[in-house]
Amino acid sequence: MKLLLDTHILLWAAGQPEKLSESAGKLLMTPDNSLFFSSASIWEIVIKRRLGRDDFKVDPVRLRKMLIAHGYTELPITAEHALKVETLPLLHKDPFDRILLAQARTEGMLLLTVDTSILQYRESTISVL
Repeated sequence: MKLLLDTHILLWAAGQPEKLSESAGKLLMTPDNSLFFSSASIWEIVIKRRLGRDDFKVDPVRLRKMLIAHGYTELPITAEHALKVETLPLLHKDPFDRILLAQARTEGMLLLTVDTSILQYRESTISVL
């Protein structure tokens, strides 16, 4: 299964695994699953870190290197992903979450998330509450 991690799941997996639910941990540890992170998540971390958000204090350069070293695959944002955003209903307005969902749908992935707003989309999402 191809799994795209939303930004919070990504941060927890990388630095605070105790925050992950049991179901999230199992999905991340299943050898048959391919784990992906989006360049949108790195962008979100850079922006929110710069704004002084306490939950985004991680060094994004180090995080990216560590994720790649641990077998995660980086997913760049393409024009196809951006165009897919237009087809999403306006259930959730966060642009970072919307591009992650568009990427998951375009690439045939499941987006792992704890965000109940994203879970409203149902298709291409998996709850790891």
